[in-house]
Amino acid sequence: MLFLQATVLFILSALASSAPTEKRWFGGANWWTHHASASSGYLDFGRRWPGAESSLSSCSLSGVKMPASSTPLPAPADGLTLSHVAIGRGTQNYTCDLSNATAVPAPVGALATLFNVTCLAASAPDLLSILPSIALELPVPSSSDVQDPINQDMSGHHYFIDLTTAFFNMDTSLHQYGSGAFKKVNAVPAPATAPKGQYGRGDGAVAWLKLDAKNDKDQIFQQVYRLNTAGGNPPKTCKGQKAAFEVQYAAEYWLFE
Repeated sequence: MLFLQATVLFILSALASSAPTEKRWFGGANWWTHHASASSGYLDFGRRWPGAESSLSSCSLSGVKMPASSTPLPAPADGLTLSHVAIGRGTQNYTCDLSNATAVPAPVGALATLFNVTCLAASAPDLLSILPSIALELPVPSSSDVQDPINQDMSGHHYFIDLTTAFFNMDTSLHQYGSGAFKKVNAVPAPATAPKGQYGRGDGAVAWLKLDAKNDKDQIFQQVYRLNTAGGNPPKTCKGQKAAFEVQYAAEYWLFE
Protein backbone atom coordinates (compact mmCIF):
# COMPACT_ATOMS: atom_id res chain seq x y z
CA MET A 1 0.00 0.00 0.00
CA LEU A 2 2.78 2.44 0.81
CA PHE A 3 4.39 1.73 -2.56
CA LEU A 4 1.12 2.46 -4.38
CA GLN A 5 0.65 5.69 -2.45
CA ALA A 6 4.20 6.73 -3.29
CA THR A 7 3.63 5.93 -6.95
CA VAL A 8 0.45 8.00 -7.06
CA LEU A 9 2.11 10.95 -5.39
CA PHE A 10 5.11 10.79 -7.68
CA ILE A 11 2.93 10.80 -10.80
CA LEU A 12 0.83 13.62 -9.40
CA SER A 13 4.01 15.53 -8.66
CA ALA A 14 4.97 15.31 -12.31
CA LEU A 15 1.51 16.29 -13.46
CA ALA A 16 1.47 19.27 -11.14
CA SER A 17 4.89 20.62 -11.98
CA SER A 18 5.36 20.19 -15.74
CA ALA A 19 4.03 22.13 -18.70
CA PRO A 20 3.83 22.08 -22.47
CA THR A 21 6.44 23.86 -24.53
CA GLU A 22 4.04 24.02 -27.47
CA LYS A 23 2.23 27.26 -26.71
CA ARG A 24 -0.87 26.59 -28.76
CA TRP A 25 -4.06 24.73 -29.25
CA PHE A 26 -5.88 25.09 -32.56
CA GLY A 27 -6.83 28.75 -32.44
CA GLY A 28 -3.62 29.93 -30.75
CA ALA A 29 -4.69 30.52 -27.15
CA ASN A 30 -1.97 30.49 -24.48
CA TRP A 31 -4.18 29.05 -21.76
CA TRP A 32 -1.73 28.08 -19.06
CA THR A 33 -0.40 31.53 -18.21
CA HIS A 34 -3.27 32.24 -15.84
CA HIS A 35 -3.38 28.88 -14.02
CA ALA A 36 -2.05 28.52 -10.49
CA SER A 37 1.05 26.53 -9.64
CA ALA A 38 0.76 23.27 -7.75
CA SER A 39 1.72 23.04 -4.13
CA SER A 40 5.40 22.50 -3.33
CA GLY A 41 4.42 19.54 -1.13
CA TYR A 42 3.83 17.24 -4.11
CA LEU A 43 7.03 18.40 -5.74
CA ASP A 44 9.12 17.81 -2.64
CA PHE A 45 7.65 14.36 -2.09
CA GLY A 46 8.42 13.33 -5.66
CA ARG A 47 12.01 14.42 -5.27
CA ARG A 48 12.46 12.55 -1.99
CA TRP A 49 10.83 9.27 -2.99
CA PRO A 50 13.57 6.58 -3.30
CA GLY A 51 13.68 5.08 -6.77
CA ALA A 52 11.59 7.81 -8.35
CA GLU A 53 14.07 8.20 -11.19
CA SER A 54 13.62 4.61 -12.36
CA SER A 55 9.98 4.01 -11.48
CA LEU A 56 8.75 4.54 -15.03
CA SER A 57 11.67 3.12 -16.97
CA SER A 58 11.24 0.70 -19.88
CA CYS A 59 9.45 -2.57 -19.10
CA SER A 60 7.82 -5.54 -20.80
CA LEU A 61 4.41 -4.82 -22.32
CA SER A 62 3.63 -8.40 -23.27
CA GLY A 63 0.16 -9.30 -22.08
CA VAL A 64 -0.84 -5.73 -21.23
CA LYS A 65 -4.51 -5.11 -22.03
CA MET A 66 -6.24 -1.81 -22.71
CA PRO A 67 -9.25 -0.75 -20.62
CA ALA A 68 -12.51 -1.95 -22.14
CA SER A 69 -15.86 -0.15 -22.30
CA SER A 70 -19.32 -1.64 -22.71
CA THR A 71 -19.18 -0.51 -26.34
CA PRO A 72 -15.73 -1.66 -27.46
CA LEU A 73 -13.49 0.19 -29.87
CA PRO A 74 -11.96 -1.82 -32.74
CA ALA A 75 -8.77 -3.67 -31.87
CA PRO A 76 -5.38 -2.40 -33.02
CA ALA A 77 -4.39 -3.38 -36.55
CA ASP A 78 -2.64 -6.71 -37.03
CA GLY A 79 1.09 -6.48 -36.60
CA LEU A 80 1.08 -3.41 -34.34
CA THR A 81 2.51 -3.54 -30.83
CA LEU A 82 1.94 -1.36 -27.79
CA SER A 83 4.81 1.10 -27.47
CA HIS A 84 3.86 3.77 -24.94
CA VAL A 85 1.14 4.68 -22.44
CA ALA A 86 0.69 8.23 -21.16
CA ILE A 87 -1.61 10.25 -18.96
CA GLY A 88 -2.72 13.43 -20.70
CA ARG A 89 -3.72 16.48 -18.62
CA GLY A 90 -4.98 19.65 -20.24
CA THR A 91 -8.05 21.16 -21.85
CA GLN A 92 -10.58 20.42 -24.55
CA ASN A 93 -11.26 23.67 -26.40
CA TYR A 94 -14.46 25.08 -27.88
CA THR A 95 -15.91 28.13 -29.60
CA CYS A 96 -19.37 29.65 -29.60
CA ASP A 97 -21.12 31.78 -32.22
CA LEU A 98 -22.45 34.48 -29.91
CA SER A 99 -24.54 35.98 -32.73
CA ASN A 100 -26.63 32.80 -32.89
CA ALA A 101 -29.10 32.32 -30.03
CA THR A 102 -29.36 28.57 -30.73
CA ALA A 103 -25.63 27.91 -31.17
CA VAL A 104 -23.96 24.94 -29.51
CA PRO A 105 -20.26 24.72 -28.60
CA ALA A 106 -18.04 23.65 -31.48
CA PRO A 107 -14.84 21.70 -30.77
CA VAL A 108 -11.61 23.34 -31.98
CA GLY A 109 -8.99 20.95 -30.66
CA ALA A 110 -7.25 20.22 -27.41
CA LEU A 111 -3.96 20.79 -25.62
CA ALA A 112 -2.44 18.44 -23.07
CA THR A 113 0.86 17.53 -21.47
CA LEU A 114 1.63 13.81 -21.59
CA PHE A 115 3.29 11.83 -18.78
CA ASN A 116 4.84 8.39 -19.15
CA VAL A 117 2.92 5.69 -17.25
CA THR A 118 3.93 2.78 -19.49
CA CYS A 119 5.22 0.59 -16.69
CA LEU A 120 2.16 1.24 -14.55
CA ALA A 121 0.08 -0.16 -17.40
CA ALA A 122 2.20 -3.30 -17.17
CA SER A 123 2.53 -3.68 -13.41
CA ALA A 124 -0.38 -1.82 -11.78
CA PRO A 125 -3.33 -1.41 -14.17
CA ASP A 126 -5.80 -0.83 -11.33
CA LEU A 127 -3.68 2.07 -10.12
CA LEU A 128 -3.37 3.46 -13.64
CA SER A 129 -7.14 3.37 -14.10
CA ILE A 130 -7.72 5.94 -11.34
CA LEU A 131 -5.00 8.39 -12.39
CA PRO A 132 -7.09 10.37 -14.93
CA SER A 133 -9.70 11.15 -12.30
CA ILE A 134 -6.98 12.19 -9.84
CA ALA A 135 -5.12 14.24 -12.44
CA LEU A 136 -8.31 16.10 -13.30
CA GLU A 137 -8.39 17.57 -9.80
CA LEU A 138 -4.88 19.05 -10.14
CA PRO A 139 -4.08 22.42 -11.73
CA VAL A 140 -3.11 22.46 -15.38
CA PRO A 141 0.72 22.13 -15.48
CA SER A 142 2.35 25.53 -15.18
CA SER A 143 6.15 25.10 -15.07
CA SER A 144 8.16 24.70 -18.28
CA ASP A 145 11.53 23.71 -16.80
CA VAL A 146 12.19 20.31 -18.39
CA GLN A 147 15.49 20.09 -16.52
CA ASP A 148 13.66 19.86 -13.20
CA PRO A 149 14.20 16.28 -11.90
CA ILE A 150 10.47 15.81 -11.39
CA ASN A 151 9.92 16.31 -15.13
CA GLN A 152 12.03 13.34 -16.20
CA ASP A 153 8.95 11.31 -17.13
CA MET A 154 7.15 13.90 -19.22
CA SER A 155 6.47 12.16 -22.55
CA GLY A 156 5.61 15.23 -24.58
CA HIS A 157 2.59 17.21 -25.75
CA HIS A 158 -0.69 16.69 -27.56
CA TYR A 159 -2.36 19.42 -29.61
CA PHE A 160 -4.19 19.99 -32.90
CA ILE A 161 -2.68 21.42 -36.08
CA ASP A 162 -6.11 21.85 -37.72
CA LEU A 163 -9.71 20.97 -36.90
CA THR A 164 -9.32 17.28 -37.72
CA THR A 165 -5.63 16.56 -37.14
CA ALA A 166 -4.42 15.59 -33.67
CA PHE A 167 -0.66 15.80 -33.21
CA PHE A 168 1.46 13.97 -30.65
CA ASN A 169 4.87 15.62 -30.21
CA MET A 170 6.82 13.22 -28.04
CA ASP A 171 10.32 14.36 -28.90
CA THR A 172 11.63 16.56 -26.09
CA SER A 173 15.07 17.58 -24.87
CA LEU A 174 14.87 14.63 -22.44
CA HIS A 175 13.25 11.85 -24.46
CA GLN A 176 12.74 11.07 -28.14
CA TYR A 177 9.77 8.73 -28.38
CA GLY A 178 8.51 9.89 -31.79
CA SER A 179 5.83 12.20 -33.13
CA GLY A 180 3.02 12.15 -35.64
CA ALA A 181 -0.32 13.38 -36.95
CA PHE A 182 -3.54 11.41 -36.47
CA LYS A 183 -7.18 11.38 -37.57
CA LYS A 184 -10.18 10.08 -35.63
CA VAL A 185 -11.58 6.84 -37.05
CA ASN A 186 -13.77 5.52 -34.21
CA ALA A 187 -15.48 6.89 -31.10
CA VAL A 188 -17.62 5.43 -28.32
CA PRO A 189 -19.23 7.24 -25.38
CA ALA A 190 -17.35 7.30 -22.10
CA PRO A 191 -18.89 5.06 -19.43
CA ALA A 192 -21.65 6.65 -17.38
CA THR A 193 -19.43 6.31 -14.31
CA ALA A 194 -16.62 8.43 -15.79
CA PRO A 195 -15.87 11.70 -13.94
CA LYS A 196 -18.08 14.44 -15.37
CA GLY A 197 -15.69 17.24 -14.51
CA GLN A 198 -13.57 18.75 -11.76
CA TYR A 199 -14.90 18.31 -8.22
CA GLY A 200 -17.69 16.10 -9.57
CA ARG A 201 -19.25 18.98 -11.52
CA GLY A 202 -19.34 19.22 -15.28
CA ASP A 203 -21.01 18.06 -18.45
CA GLY A 204 -19.47 14.64 -18.81
CA ALA A 205 -16.33 12.89 -20.00
CA VAL A 206 -15.24 13.11 -23.62
CA ALA A 207 -15.58 10.02 -25.79
CA TRP A 208 -13.10 7.20 -25.99
CA LEU A 209 -11.34 7.32 -29.38
CA LYS A 210 -9.29 5.34 -31.83
CA LEU A 211 -6.96 7.42 -34.03
CA ASP A 212 -5.08 6.35 -37.15
CA ALA A 213 -1.84 7.84 -38.47
CA LYS A 214 -2.26 10.35 -41.29
CA ASN A 215 1.30 9.80 -42.53
CA ASP A 216 1.76 6.12 -41.83
CA LYS A 217 5.02 5.79 -43.76
CA ASP A 218 6.67 8.77 -42.08
CA GLN A 219 6.00 8.24 -38.37
CA ILE A 220 6.70 5.65 -35.69
CA PHE A 221 3.29 5.59 -34.03
CA GLN A 222 0.51 4.17 -36.18
CA GLN A 223 -2.54 4.13 -33.91
CA VAL A 224 -3.52 5.92 -30.70
CA TYR A 225 -6.36 5.18 -28.30
CA ARG A 226 -7.82 7.75 -25.90
CA LEU A 227 -9.29 5.84 -22.95
CA ASN A 228 -10.46 6.31 -19.35
CA THR A 229 -11.41 9.92 -20.01
CA ALA A 230 -12.31 12.32 -17.20
CA GLY A 231 -14.17 15.56 -17.93
CA GLY A 232 -13.79 17.56 -21.14
CA ASN A 233 -17.34 17.74 -22.47
CA PRO A 234 -18.81 21.24 -23.10
CA PRO A 235 -22.21 22.51 -21.98
CA LYS A 236 -25.07 21.54 -24.30
CA THR A 237 -25.64 25.14 -25.40
CA CYS A 238 -23.64 28.35 -25.76
CA LYS A 239 -25.84 30.24 -23.34
CA GLY A 240 -23.63 32.17 -20.92
CA GLN A 241 -20.41 31.06 -22.63
CA LYS A 242 -17.59 33.11 -24.13
CA ALA A 243 -16.68 33.05 -27.82
CA ALA A 244 -13.79 30.71 -26.93
CA PHE A 245 -13.48 28.62 -23.77
CA GLU A 246 -11.77 25.55 -22.34
CA VAL A 247 -12.96 22.52 -20.39
CA GLN A 248 -10.51 20.68 -18.14
CA TYR A 249 -9.88 17.00 -18.91
CA ALA A 250 -7.55 14.06 -18.37
CA ALA A 251 -7.23 10.73 -20.16
CA GLU A 252 -5.05 7.73 -20.87
CA TYR A 253 -3.35 7.59 -24.28
CA TRP A 254 -2.21 4.22 -25.60
CA LEU A 255 0.19 4.42 -28.57
CA PHE A 256 0.93 1.56 -30.97
CA GLU A 257 3.66 1.21 -33.57
